Amino acid sequence: MMLCSRRDSTELTFTMDLATILFSVIVILFLAKVFMNQKYGNYKNFPPGPTPLPIIGNILTLDLSKPHISFMELSMKYGPVFSVQMALTKVVVLCGYEVLKDALINHADAFADRPRAPIVAKFSKNNGVIFANGENWKVMRRFTLSTLRDYGMGKRTIENKITEEAEYLVEKFRSYEGKPFDNLTSINAAVANIIVAILLSKRYDYEDPIIQRLMGLINENLRLFGNPWVRLYNSFSTLMDFLPGPHRKVFQNIREFQKFIRATFTKQKKELDVNDQRNLVDAFLTKQQEGKSESTEYYHNDNLTALVADLFGAGMETTSTTLRWGLLLMMKYPEIQQKVHNEIERVIGSAQPQMEHRKQMPYTDAVVHEIQRFGDIAPTNVPHATSEDVTFRGYFIPKGTLVFPLLHSALRERTYFEKPDEFYPEHFLDCEGNFKKNEAFIPFSIGKRSCAGETLAKMELFLFFTTLLQNFTFKPVPEAKLDLTPALGVTNSPQPFEICAISRR
Repeated sequence: MMLCSRRDSTELTFTMDLATILFSVIVILFLAKVFMNQKYGNYKNFPPGPTPLPIIGNILTLDLSKPHISFMELSMKYGPVFSVQMALTKVVVLCGYEVLKDALINHADAFADRPRAPIVAKFSKNNGVIFANGENWKVMRRFTLSTLRDYGMGKRTIENKITEEAEYLVEKFRSYEGKPFDNLTSINAAVANIIVAILLSKRYDYEDPIIQRLMGLINENLRLFGNPWVRLYNSFSTLMDFLPGPHRKVFQNIREFQKFIRATFTKQKKELDVNDQRNLVDAFLTKQQEGKSESTEYYHNDNLTALVADLFGAGMETTSTTLRWGLLLMMKYPEIQQKVHNEIERVIGSAQPQMEHRKQMPYTDAVVHEIQRFGDIAPTNVPHATSEDVTFRGYFIPKGTLVFPLLHSALRERTYFEKPDEFYPEHFLDCEGNFKKNEAFIPFSIGKRSCAGETLAKMELFLFFTTLLQNFTFKPVPEAKLDLTPALGVTNSPQPFEICAISRR
């Protein structure tokens, strides 16, 4: 009898505890809702948008797997500056190139912050360069830009590294002897090796288990970040911390990645020679030892861990994904691939492609630009936040508001692109076949938060693409359907596909 009583008592206590937790969560969410209504409801000129439901906001009317599609539809009704509520978070969405330029260039300071997203803040804690704010972001961005330049970004030294790596990639493709293969791992590894050379002065073989694991962690997280359940974490983090789900895998992957980074620079610190700095990590570690107040405040290990993670992930993902879009589109449109082949033969022949060739290759240059535009890698951009109260285009947006400057809306804007939903290299060619710039082409974003590695990425895209097209004709697997629908994820990447690389030499 005593045992039964204790069991009943335990079950009753557990039930009461669960009820207490659920009641507390409901109260917290209710109070948060009231607070939000007070915060935003008093502003008569806050951007318009659909009426939100209590607690969940406009979630039921948004496609959380591809929110940029929902945002474009809403902009047709509410205009280029509108708001939505994602659970408990008010979001302002900016659409169209002119609006984005106005916000990110003309009102650069007001829109320069990053939001404090719980799923990021849990690990970055305002460190690094992508998600940091304030003086720490300014110091880390200055350091990143200057160090990337010092170690070759935009110079012949890094161009030589890219051309050398492109040859390794050619040999890897050639090893398949024209048989079908998945290009994801090899392209990821080739591009990753460029940023690894700048960060660590290393190069990994494509089959090396270290680079394989690091790429796997990044690719899995990019896919998981596009999961609606993970997107909701930023609104319900307090509740979801107690629940199972894909967000837990995200955290596990981040911890493993950071552990590798810390172990790597700890080893490198023992070998450091401040008079012979070999890479970005060496430059950072040297800053640590200068003995200035800035060294302690900004050049600490947590900042280094976050910075290396930022640069590795961003340096690999966007460029490799764009190249994979390029191969898929060349197979989809063989007549365009043939025109690229013809121009390569006419201008380069069998010589090694160099950046100096680009000016003589307007069609290939246009194709590379169109791959970036059509691929639309970061449709919602990395989210911004207002650093101060701002009146923008007649609307009042309070400090700390989450803002999505929708890059997708500029890259697919009919005013600037004749056939926005088609792959059409002529978007970047004039009537005489010369390359022409298009101001709405902003895949790297614009303003103070534009991609720090833009110059490096442009060089990689041209050199890898022309080297691959110089050596191979790319064909689909017989009877394969080439689907241009992006896969689920935080970025727009192609769905898995195989290629046949037919040697042209």
